[in-house]
Amino acid sequence: MRTHTLAAIGATLVLGACSKSDTTATHNAEILNAVDNEVAANAKATGIDTTFLTEAMEGDNGEVAIGQLAQTQGVSQRVKDFGKLLVDDHGAHKQELKTLAATTGVAVTDEPTAEAKSNLDKLKTLRGAEFDKQFKSMMIEDHTKDIAKYEKQASSDDAQTAALAKKTLPTLRKHLDVAKAL
Repeated sequence: MRTHTLAAIGATLVLGACSKSDTTATHNAEILNAVDNEVAANAKATGIDTTFLTEAMEGDNGEVAIGQLAQTQGVSQRVKDFGKLLVDDHGAHKQELKTLAATTGVAVTDEPTAEAKSNLDKLKTLRGAEFDKQFKSMMIEDHTKDIAKYEKQASSDDAQTAALAKKTLPTLRKHLDVAKAL
């Protein structure tokens, strides 16, 4: 009889613990959902284009990573110098984006775009003149696409990201010119 009573008490404790952890998990999920909703509402209230802002951060992350690689694997000094320019300019731009993200409730990301990841993986396998050639090609293609995106954003209804895009375009155009001259 005593064994049955102990077993019943143990089962009650286990079930109570499970029930409590389910309640805690549900409560935590509700809190996270509320935070996500508040962030989304804040971004919507400020009129910020969250997609552009996130993609811009990802783009900067990719450019910084590729620029760092160019500094170590580039053969020509011009490629190495351009790599440093990318790290400096896109690193500074990322700081501006982080500030804007913080004031609008947009999550900061340290991830590069999928395309940048793919380019980085490909560049990591190359050496010598082949690295420099592919780096140049990728930077021309990437900055051409970026300029088109930023030109479109510069005329958007979102005043904050439109202003940022207008401010950034000269730098992107300079990068494209440097890449073409490599």
